[in-house]
Order: sequence, then structure tokens, then C-alpha cells
Amino acid sequence: MKTNRTNFSRFWMVVLYALAMAWVESAVVFYLRSMMDRLEPYQPNPLPVIGGFALVELPREFATMIMLLAVGFLAGRTWRTRIAYAAIAFGVWDIFYYVFLKMMCGWPHSLLDWDILFLLPLPWWGPVLAPILISLLMILWGTFEIRSEQTQVVALSSWRVWTLNFTGVALALYVFMADAIAASHHGLEAVRTVLPEKFNWPLFCVALVLMSAPLWQFSRQFVLQPSVKIVIGEPPEEFRCTRNLQS
Repeated sequence: MKTNRTNFSRFWMVVLYALAMAWVESAVVFYLRSMMDRLEPYQPNPLPVIGGFALVELPREFATMIMLLAVGFLAGRTWRTRIAYAAIAFGVWDIFYYVFLKMMCGWPHSLLDWDILFLLPLPWWGPVLAPILISLLMILWGTFEIRSEQTQVVALSSWRVWTLNFTGVALALYVFMADAIAASHHGLEAVRTVLPEKFNWPLFCVALVLMSAPLWQFSRQFVLQPSVKIVIGEPPEEFRCTRNLQS
């Protein structure tokens, strides 16, 4: 019981941390886009070179990822739960980044608005809905992973499942950076000014299905094989009787 309360507290502290980070991230982006007159990211010259912003912004994005990984490392007790907590933090942070940005400046107008999602190693472009869907998958997987630790479920580790997952991740990254990759042959200026015209939803949906492979694995564990669950607490009555007879 104490373990469950501890995990419950850790979960909500990670969520609270991610919410706070989302507000800070939204505020920083609001300041930057206001100074650059780019509250609407999808417009000509979307990444203007002003002062030393580029040299500051790229390390800031990398530092954000380190912060999300760090909170997962601190919250989890095994390498799997550390990744799980980091995934939950990332998902909550990413979703509420858009919620708070909408509160601050009225953008995005819809879930289909184009956004520059990330800048490393090349600019990622995609509708707001796309990263939100990935974030929901991350939150679900992280929650299932933590629950499996709480209930002592035997983890079904399959290289096939994670091969599918990583293939989906690679496909999603390609979809996000496809326009920047195509423009990279024409130099840095072309990459900086490229504006995508069409998002490859069919390929992204394939990537999303592949990335959800670990969730299907957990569904089989929790729904189709409930017998593998061992609830933390007092042992069954039959076990206690047998143990008493043996003693």
C-alpha cells in the first residue's frame, strides 16, 4: 500500500513538473515570436536570423530534453520506469505547451495549424495535431509501464515490439523533416526558409500504428492475460493456510 501511495505521488509530481515546464516553454516561445513578429509560424521567412537567437535557441531546446530526462531519472527506480516517467513528462509538457500558448496569444487557431516542432538536427514541420497524438501515446505507455511495476506484472520484453516502435519513430521523424531534408541540397538558407505545403498523413498514421506496438503488448498483458497479475499486499488465503501447515 505504501509503495502504491509513493508511486501515485511520484506520478503527480512529474505531471506537475511537466505543467510548470510547459508554461515556461510557452512563455519563452511567446517572447521570441513576439520579438520576431512570428506568432504565426507558417509565414514567409519563418526562421529569421536576428542577433544571436539561433546560437541560444538550439542549446535551449537540447537543454529542455535533458530536463525532461532528468525528472524521469529521478522519479523512476528502474531503467524502464525512468524512461516511463520521462515519457509522461514529455507528453504532458508537449500537450500543455500548446494549451498555454493558446491562452497567451490565441495561437494555434486549430489542431491543423502548421508549427515548427523542433530545430535539431533540421527544422521539424507538422500540424499541431501530429505531436499531440505522439504525446498521448507516450503518456499512455508510461502510465502502463508504471502500473506494471505497481502490480508486479511480468514484463513481456520482445525485440519485435521495440523494432516496430523504433521503425515508427524513424518514419515519424522523416515525415516531420522531409521538407527540410529535400531543401538541404540547396543550402542552409533554403532549409531556413522552406515552407511545407502538404503533410504526409498516410505515412504518419503508419508510423503512429508502429509506435503504438508497446501499448498493444500491454493490452495483452492486462486484458487478455489477467492471470499474470500479482497484487501487492497480503498473500492469498490458500497460500497462508499451506504455509501454516508446513510450519
